[in-house]
Amino acid sequence: MHHANHFYGHAHVLAAYCGLDPDDPPRIEGYLQHGWNVLDGLGAGTPYVSGRPILVWSEQTRRRAWSMGRRQATVVGAPFLYLMALRPEARPGPREGTLWYPFHGWESQRVHGDHRRLIDEIRATEPGPVTFCLYWHEYRDERIRAVYEAAGRVICHGYRGHRWRDTDPEFLRRQLTELRRHRRVASNRLGSAILYGAATGCEPAVYGDPMRLAGEDRATAERIRRQWPELHGVHPDPVAAAASAAAELGADSLASPAELRAILGWHTHRGPKRRVAEAVS
Repeated sequence: MHHANHFYGHAHVLAAYCGLDPDDPPRIEGYLQHGWNVLDGLGAGTPYVSGRPILVWSEQTRRRAWSMGRRQATVVGAPFLYLMALRPEARPGPREGTLWYPFHGWESQRVHGDHRRLIDEIRATEPGPVTFCLYWHEYRDERIRAVYEAAGRVICHGYRGHRWRDTDPEFLRRQLTELRRHRRVASNRLGSAILYGAATGCEPAVYGDPMRLAGEDRATAERIRRQWPELHGVHPDPVAAAASAAAELGADSLASPAELRAILGWHTHRGPKRRVAEAVS
């Protein structure tokens, strides 16, 4: 299993959906897209063994992979949507405030920008309380975290994991819970969190200084703003935004548990005995 398949607890969520042990997900036969991107579903610079399956979120991503010579791409939908299926919102309560995701860096690239100026714009724009959700990379930076803590509530969904170590399988569950508590979800760049928020019923928004990532392809960042205008702005049309998010997450391509087990190479695996016993009783 490629170690990125464990990022954010994706393999754990899919194992639970398939009726298998979420604490010990089997090896996935292929590379599972771990975040929204505008290429072939693989992370930038990811080593790829030719001919191995790529499991992508959407038909759009599959087409891009095909055009780039990656012919083994299969659409499975985003793991976040499978988590939503596992945890339906039984009694939707009143939503309040905005969940704001500042654009973030990672181990190999730091983000550069004026966080204080961004916070000033956010506070001048958002009508209610704001929760700032920092990615683990910025959350561990005490200087950056302190700037946001001075402005309001600050949270982190957890550590993504790396090389099969320290993966937090509760990451997506925490994110789903927070999104369902908020009326709006916003960021200064379009990314997975905005799509997830739109899928859960939040009003999405993308505005503010987009900042920059060290060594990033600026042309790609600009293309994202041109290609998805319906998801940008302070108050995009929520209907159009939700439809676009559903397409990017592959909402119409989710598989049944049996189908997903076959796609992931899990058809010979069985769930924990205690769960089988519970099902029989």
